[in-house]
Amino acid sequence: MSNDNICPNSGSSINRRQFLGGCAACAACFAALPALAAEFDEAIAIPVPTEKPRIRLVFTHESPDKATWPNIGFDYGARKRQLTDKLRASCPRVDFLPATVQNRDDAQKLLEADGDVDGYMVYTIGIWTRAPQTIAAAGKPTIFVDDLYGGSGEFLTDYSQVRKKGLKVAGVSSSRFEDVVAAARCFECLKKLRSSKIIQVGQAFAALDKGIFENFGTKVVHLVHQQLDEAYKEADRAQAAKWATKWIRAAKKVVEPSREEIEKSAAMYLAMRKLMRERSAQAITVNCLGGFYSGRITAYPCLGFFQLNNDGYVGACEADLKSTITMLVMRYLVGRPGYISDPVIDTSKNRIIYAHCVAPNKVLGPDGPTNPYHIRSHSEDRKGAAIRSLMPLGEMTTTLEFDTDSRKVLIHQAKTIENVDEDKACRTKLAAEVCGDIYKLLENWEGGWHRVTYYGDHRQQVRNLAALIGFEVIEEA
Repeated sequence: MSNDNICPNSGSSINRRQFLGGCAACAACFAALPALAAEFDEAIAIPVPTEKPRIRLVFTHESPDKATWPNIGFDYGARKRQLTDKLRASCPRVDFLPATVQNRDDAQKLLEADGDVDGYMVYTIGIWTRAPQTIAAAGKPTIFVDDLYGGSGEFLTDYSQVRKKGLKVAGVSSSRFEDVVAAARCFECLKKLRSSKIIQVGQAFAALDKGIFENFGTKVVHLVHQQLDEAYKEADRAQAAKWATKWIRAAKKVVEPSREEIEKSAAMYLAMRKLMRERSAQAITVNCLGGFYSGRITAYPCLGFFQLNNDGYVGACEADLKSTITMLVMRYLVGRPGYISDPVIDTSKNRIIYAHCVAPNKVLGPDGPTNPYHIRSHSEDRKGAAIRSLMPLGEMTTTLEFDTDSRKVLIHQAKTIENVDEDKACRTKLAAEVCGDIYKLLENWEGGWHRVTYYGDHRQQVRNLAALIGFEVIEEA
């Protein structure tokens, strides 16, 4: 079964007014909340990388007295100033360093002087300099941009050639300047990753650590359950009670967990935040099932992960480093939380159901609207506290996994259809209609069970970033 028409390439964007209108009951709960955030302990704030990437912005063109595209006598200087100003205004967290090259020799001299830049953006505003391929061959992350009707011929021929050579180059050929900006922000993402850390509790795989560091520059810090449990025991119970109150009041309903159980979850949240602050980490993943079943931890981290993901950090289930680095990459790239899940495929309805006991309720990011949620027990053992998030329907999603073992990005897209109410399996079950061939998705599944889902059409952003780090993109459906 194939359904190629339900998911146009342009995707869809959530209408915030409709989203908020659909969450009226939930919004009423939030309106009644006191300003609790100011009362919480800010001493355990989590650090965020802020260093800007230094990007050489290279304009390529020949002398204006040449009869070539865009035309003889073209004012290249004015065009370069215009583009530089627009990029700096649109990407304030990227340090652009403009330069001009008119041939291969100029490009080589520039490369020799640029030992410490983080990457290159090559803007072809004229033809034929033969410089873009020289810059790409240096091996640093590079973005080729076609200034339409100026550099098109050289862009088309050079971009296809460098891609065939496997060089780390992404390309933008679009009249929409926002597409250039989106690609440029990949540099910011990569810079942040090189300054970030992931805490993994209760499990260790040296090969995964190495792959994450080699491909992203992100370090993995290993802790044992005892360290998390000690931080949990030391957590301020008064602060935990405030967080429990916040979560309970904001929930559409609380089903199984007692107030005491939710306070235990809040203490676990404070413990994770403390460990992240102490180790300057932006993400944490916990072997939660193994730790809880063995008694090495006495509260599930589900509500803590929910809060971390809502607030702009990463809390990931089951000590899954592949999903954790995926969530951290996308957090920096698109500014939205990921929903890690165990997918279920229903070919009869052309659906994939993303199921898990942790999900955010701020799918557009920390400053976006909220959707309703229930507080439930953890599904498998019917203990602890977890989240059922009732996420927006009728929206495009992008689901993916960065696999550092194979250097692949596994990706598919689907349109949300239903928040499934089914007692079996995990509490949140978001059903979505697959874009493409569901049997291809079913028959060629690889890379483990987990995937991470994002609201919005982020396919091209993922392709851009994959190109800059040399990953192959696998379209799963």
